[in-house]
Order: sequence, then C-alpha cells, then structure tokens
Amino acid sequence: MAKYLVLIYGDEKEWANTGPEERARTEAGHRRFAAAAGAAVVGGHELMPPATATTLRQGTAERPTVTDGPFLETKEVLGGFYVLEAADLDAAIALAGLLPEVAVSHSGVEIRPIREMS
Repeated sequence: MAKYLVLIYGDEKEWANTGPEERARTEAGHRRFAAAAGAAVVGGHELMPPATATTLRQGTAERPTVTDGPFLETKEVLGGFYVLEAADLDAAIALAGLLPEVAVSHSGVEIRPIREMS
C-alpha cells in the first residue's frame, strides 16, 4: 500500500468568517470522511492559522534564520492534512473526494504521494 499526503487548502478570510453552523457542517463532513476511510487514515490534523507559523531559512552555518509567518503570501493557505494509505492514486482520489472542502468554492484538496524513507 502506498501513502498519500492530502493537503487541504482554503481562503483564510473565508475560513475565519465561517459561522458556527457551517463549521459544524464541515466538522461533520470530516467525521463522515474518517468513518468512510477507516484504517486508510494514518493521521491528520487541522492546522492553526498561518499567522502562527514559523519559517526557517538559510542563515549562518551554525543556525537558520527564523521568521514569523508563512514562507509565501497566498490567497489559499494550508489548513489541514491527512495521511492516507491506499492501494493506488485512484483509491486516494476516491477517498479525498469525500472531504467537505472539495465541494466548497474557496477550498481545494491536493494529493501527493509520500516517498518512503529507506
């Protein structure tokens, strides 16, 4: 079985303005996804907002340079992720297609194969 990283992106301002009912619907959608995916979900979490991010970049030989915030300013930000174990990319696509963010205009889902360390 291959592993896939499923990255959930969305418009940060849209997410921040999401009301309690919409947030509850999204959370229910994630519970349905997790139930449908079962053991295929190896892990996953919602991320804190981009303003809480810390970025490391090349610094001196002894230490990297540490900055606040994300590396790039973009409209869509990474909001969460899952690690799935699936037979192939088609199976990973079928599972990720159940995520509620796939059906929201300000969100998107990216799937990437994970290269296993040897």
